[in-house]
Amino acid sequence: MAVSGHDADRKAGMGKWEGNPPPPPPQAYQQYPAAREMEREWVPWVVPVFVAANVAMFAVAMYANNCPAHAPRGAGRRCVGAGFLGRFAFQPLRQNPLLGPSSATLEKLGALVWDKVVHGGQGWRLFTCIWLHAGVVHLLANMLSLVLVGLRLEQQFGFARVGVIYLASGVGGSVLSSLFVRDNISVGASGALFGLLGAMLSELFTNWTIYTNKAAALVTLLLVIAINLAIGMLPHVDNFAHIGGFLTGFLLGFVLLMRPHYAWSQRYVLPSSVKDAGRKYLPYQWALLAVASVLAVLGLTVGMAMLFRGVNGNEHCQWCHYLSCVPTAKWSCGK
Repeated sequence: MAVSGHDADRKAGMGKWEGNPPPPPPQAYQQYPAAREMEREWVPWVVPVFVAANVAMFAVAMYANNCPAHAPRGAGRRCVGAGFLGRFAFQPLRQNPLLGPSSATLEKLGALVWDKVVHGGQGWRLFTCIWLHAGVVHLLANMLSLVLVGLRLEQQFGFARVGVIYLASGVGGSVLSSLFVRDNISVGASGALFGLLGAMLSELFTNWTIYTNKAAALVTLLLVIAINLAIGMLPHVDNFAHIGGFLTGFLLGFVLLMRPHYAWSQRYVLPSSVKDAGRKYLPYQWALLAVASVLAVLGLTVGMAMLFRGVNGNEHCQWCHYLSCVPTAKWSCGK
């Protein structure tokens, strides 16, 4: 999620920690057709649609921006690429180093602006901001991450569940961002992307029995998440949107990504005496689903209520601003 049109979120590439259970021997597929069904993968289409929609919205933003026409007289040449891009030229690098439109254009098209959401009744900005990007750099970084993470998840769990997690996490990130960030506009799909990362983590926990290399999968995923959250502590990066999206996706993963445990999925090739082979889901999976469902609904409801009442999260958490930016000798975080 970008703040004031000046951040590019970078995401690390994903490993294969979300793999399916080890398949039974080839002859088992011929003898037990149901075992083959357990290995069926979905053909991803919603993630490519999301990518196309984000690219299309960026093109719309650049068309509406029309830097050469809106630049002060004599300053049109400072628009990046004005000679061959025409009205699609980027703002001067001093205004937007990410090669994108102006903050005013982003605000006009639906960027997240606290005052307009709370006092202007424009709650729709909590959703529209996740389709806007501050620049080409920002867009490419997010779309690459979406492809790397989203395609594999959609192959395993289908378009409906992945789509719900992506969109709900984007809104969840916007809500938390609005509670702590008031003076800047915010755009980007990073909250939704962090939601997918959070869902991958909870999917690992709730489907623990199907993994053979659990420790490596957990350590790798936690490392990727930690690195990305650490990047969010740099200036001009809205880490609250990242955290809000991550928490939303983490809870929804327990609800939507629960899979049959290993013994049940392999029940056609395992002896009938194997413990729990007759149960599709284990008790702990249902317990996690119930707790996560309550926390997700409660968190979103309370967050929305606090937001539209104008509550300032910084007044209730004096140290929380360090979650989004840590000042150093080389940069300041501003107010």
